[in-house]
Amino acid sequence: MNSLVIQTSFLGDVVLTTPLLAELALRGPVDVVVTPAAAPLLANHPAVRDVIVFDKRGADGGLPGLWRFARRLRTRADGTPRATSAAYLAQGSLRSAALALFAGIRERVGFNTSTGRLLYTRRSRYVREIHHAERLWRLAAGDDAVAAPGTVWPTLFPGDTERATVDALLKEVPRDGASYLALAPGSIWGTKRWPYYPALAARLAPLYRLIIIGGPDDGPLAEQIAQAAGPERVVNATGKLSLLASAELLSRCAGLITNDSAPQHLASAMCTPTLTIFGPTVPQFGFGPLAPLHVTVGHDTLSCRPCDAHGPKTCPLGHWNCMRELEVGRVSHELDKLLLP
Repeated sequence: MNSLVIQTSFLGDVVLTTPLLAELALRGPVDVVVTPAAAPLLANHPAVRDVIVFDKRGADGGLPGLWRFARRLRTRADGTPRATSAAYLAQGSLRSAALALFAGIRERVGFNTSTGRLLYTRRSRYVREIHHAERLWRLAAGDDAVAAPGTVWPTLFPGDTERATVDALLKEVPRDGASYLALAPGSIWGTKRWPYYPALAARLAPLYRLIIIGGPDDGPLAEQIAQAAGPERVVNATGKLSLLASAELLSRCAGLITNDSAPQHLASAMCTPTLTIFGPTVPQFGFGPLAPLHVTVGHDTLSCRPCDAHGPKTCPLGHWNCMRELEVGRVSHELDKLLLP
């Protein structure tokens, strides 16, 4: 059985799709359609045969682009037929469903709540009470399947290139016996960014060698954190690492402190202890950390929370108390419980 998984959502969602890929790989070859940004995440993954890049906001945009790309899906790069038996719509838009239909894939599987569900041939129950990685896994395993321990942990596979990149980054870091602790202060959603990372870093710097990860846009925030903690105690890795190299780096850290964003899923894939700070969203949505050791922190008594499925750019009520009232002392205390004996 040849399977095609279409997952063109956020980077974290791609990581959470890997248990589904592993399940399908037990049955035959698995190909995956992803965005240009997400494609490097699946390099080296043993469950994946072909990573197919769908530039839905560029060259493959619009109905003509969708049709052309769907036609290309019928054959592999070497010209042989792809012979897809079933498509699994991990991203549930109408566009993704139409892509599978236009590609001539007869069996199309997705969630019964997705906007593209009218084009599916089988609809899986979307169970809100379980983690999204398990929801995705059940697209293949079945609605009533029970996941064995470890089945729905995400997986990533950094290679020699990523290891060499991280080696080079850490080469000049003093070896003083301090453990590495990663901080991921960024998020594409403004209200998900906890504002007190500089103060937290100043408190943690005597205990850990801090490494700040994120994209190029997180550079100014990383500089603020470094100034607060002391530049000699901080490694600014923002904008310097690929996604897989970031995963490799996290595998070498004692832990990660992050907002509700993609780094927590990278850490889950590398089994790195994780503390996730939740503001407008909640872990009950099914997107919390899955690392064997993890904890989540949020303003659990705030009546307006959660306010959005993803996290709005600005607080709808203007006060942003879900983040402003999460104190540094509480986060530090939870980290100690997570990491210290």
